Amino acid sequence: MAAVERLGHVAIRVQDMERAKRFYCSLGMELVWDAKDWCYLETRPGREGLALLGPDYRAAGPHFAFHFRDRAAVNTVHAQLKAAGVAVGAVHDHRDGTASFYLRDSEGNWLEMLYEPQGGVPANVAPDVGAAVPV
Repeated sequence: MAAVERLGHVAIRVQDMERAKRFYCSLGMELVWDAKDWCYLETRPGREGLALLGPDYRAAGPHFAFHFRDRAAVNTVHAQLKAAGVAVGAVHDHRDGTASFYLRDSEGNWLEMLYEPQGGVPANVAPDVGAAVPV
């Protein structure tokens, strides 16, 4: 099985986006993407992240993501999981250069397998949540 590089981010539901952003920023996290219904914070640039999903956000649900630095590794793990009988979503290429797919682990938790290019995602490109994402 292809090895994950790191646990990259966790996505959680929040009821009050502004209150949640203030709280996590007060812990030293940096707001790197801010939209009306979701935002993304990092512990430091290019490292561990937290996605806050507002009440009306429907493109994704709570999940955690393993990040890969090699696009081929995502394809490999996707094929290996599928061959093992695990239900996996299609690999989706995002406009920011990332690619990912979603699945449930053995306990029913949603997780994402995400390729992130070397150097991270360009700051001037809006993240694309894509299709086949858990709600």
